Amino acid sequence: MNVALPPHAGLAASDIAAHLHPFTNLAAHPDVGPLVIARGDGVYVEDDQGRRYLEGMSGLWCASLGFSHARVVEAGVAAMRTLPYYHTFNHRSNPPAILLAEKLLSLAPVPMSKVFFANSGSEANDTAAKLVWYYHNAIGKPAKKKIIARRNAYHGVTVAAASLSGLQANHRDFDLPIDRILRTACPHHYREGAPGESEQDFARRLARELEALILAEGPETVGAFIAEPVMGAGGVIVPPATYFEEIQAVLRRYDVLLIADEVICGFCRTGEMFGSTTFGMRPDILTCAKALSSGYMPISAVMVTESVHEALAANSGRIGTFGHGFTYSGHPVAAAVALETLRVYEEEHLLAHVRELAPRFQQLLRGYAGRPLVGEARGVGLIGAIELAEDPAARRAFDPARKAGARLAQLAQEAGLIVRAMGDTIAFCPPLIITAAQLDELFARFDQAMTAFEREHGHGGSAA
Repeated sequence: MNVALPPHAGLAASDIAAHLHPFTNLAAHPDVGPLVIARGDGVYVEDDQGRRYLEGMSGLWCASLGFSHARVVEAGVAAMRTLPYYHTFNHRSNPPAILLAEKLLSLAPVPMSKVFFANSGSEANDTAAKLVWYYHNAIGKPAKKKIIARRNAYHGVTVAAASLSGLQANHRDFDLPIDRILRTACPHHYREGAPGESEQDFARRLARELEALILAEGPETVGAFIAEPVMGAGGVIVPPATYFEEIQAVLRRYDVLLIADEVICGFCRTGEMFGSTTFGMRPDILTCAKALSSGYMPISAVMVTESVHEALAANSGRIGTFGHGFTYSGHPVAAAVALETLRVYEEEHLLAHVRELAPRFQQLLRGYAGRPLVGEARGVGLIGAIELAEDPAARRAFDPARKAGARLAQLAQEAGLIVRAMGDTIAFCPPLIITAAQLDELFARFDQAMTAFEREHGHGGSAA
């Protein structure tokens, strides 16, 4: 994109003076300063100083079509000109919201009945929690309210969603989690598997632990289990073989709803339209966001099965309204952008493109497994991660105080590549439109950073 921006030599200073950043060390920000991204073009972004980066994280897992897809931009412009805003309260609607809901139902991994719109993954998962509680009140099971989430899960930062998240930074000094939230094991075989334990045995053990938790709490009190198909911000944790098969057998046994958090995995990322299909999940409630609009407009969706919808509708009839919603639920511009994004996925054959590139991406990613400071390389489709280890043979992690992951991400940035450090795990989630040549470029730049990182830690470095 060649849109000229007005000169503003003080942007960084203004940011420090005026802007409160999310997921940032606020005390360090005045010294570190911001990386001000001013433009986007395909899989690349450019900062306010003219430096160009290959965006290896699609922003925050979301810019699946890159940063300049003309069709999506024009859809937003046209929608803005036609109907810049209207709400969906009190039986109101608008054409883009209607068509988007219809389209999402046609793409759902299992039969779904209705779609509720929100503005972010956090709002979608907060909504899912409220629906679980409302649903069980509606069907006469008012005690069945506890929701089981997993250690290291990430489901958002609103009050309920942050409570569902299993990351301490989302809880500490926010007086979270709230009650009704239970925690079970993270399905990370590399870190959590017992010595000699196969993936299948690990999955069976986690299912037994889940069942024991449900029985200890009382099945009559447990309403839902929420899971990302691949855990994103918790470290790109790919579930072991048979994990969801084992888990869902337990959920069915005790009549526990399954919420699939598809905020990161949805829309081609794992090599299927939804991660639920990749891993054999059959959710009762499904949340999605991010790639729903390629991040071009804030929008999220919650899909529910007919049995859930029937209970919601009957209860709202008794009460006189369904007392939940947002000013921007089904916003016509956001919905139009999302609808065009879904059309692009189909018409530009993005799913086939992901399937074609995924083996190359995974080969390049997993080529780092033998490096001297890499504990594990893992992924599926076009999402993956490299977990650093000070002693890979002993699976000994770096001392967190050394901030090894953050240092490697900084070295990558200096090499013209944006990745994300989550502790000492480096995540990769490139735009789905990335080409084979750009994949090679991504890993060439990362290899430059990795070699420098290894040298800093006393290793000579080698080509991946």
